[in-house]
Amino acid sequence: MDLKHDSDKQEHDVFKDTPVRFLGYANELGESFRPVVPRSWVTASYVLAGSYVLADTTHKSWESMSDKQKHSSDRMKMAIERGLDTALWQGLASIAIPGIVINRIVWAASKVKVPVRYRSIFPTAMGLASIPFIVTPIDCMVHHVADCTYRPHIKKVAAFGTSLLHPPGQERGFSTGSGAEGADA
Repeated sequence: MDLKHDSDKQEHDVFKDTPVRFLGYANELGESFRPVVPRSWVTASYVLAGSYVLADTTHKSWESMSDKQKHSSDRMKMAIERGLDTALWQGLASIAIPGIVINRIVWAASKVKVPVRYRSIFPTAMGLASIPFIVTPIDCMVHHVADCTYRPHIKKVAAFGTSLLHPPGQERGFSTGSGAEGADA
């Protein structure tokens, strides 16, 4: 199921194609540094990564709502689809799974017998070193899990959400007083 924007041209995605993407890795850095920084720094790294996910989700939904070539109810449905898909995918691939994986790598590295002078930095170094190696496998796994679980149902959920916002028989869009839809006429 392809939930990408219906467009023939390849669009520039500021959340995937620029350094902004690295904000999604903030919690991985936080987990890597957990043994040597205060807990509040780790929490702040999750807030930063969560803000990235929220911004990407909002951006994808806003793009869909701004497509004036589609009817308002179609835009709403696409915005719900893209928003749900982005939030779930990013939540899993950028926050939850990498956070757990790095946390466990750092924990395991803390159990390794190393010279005393390296005990505090060894787990952090292992966590940081593992980040480049876990990103692609996690992304691929989340794509597969999404395709096999929630993505087949997103269109149904979006249609249901749209029907709640626009019950059958009720006029959709903004009324111009003439019974025609203003912005979409």
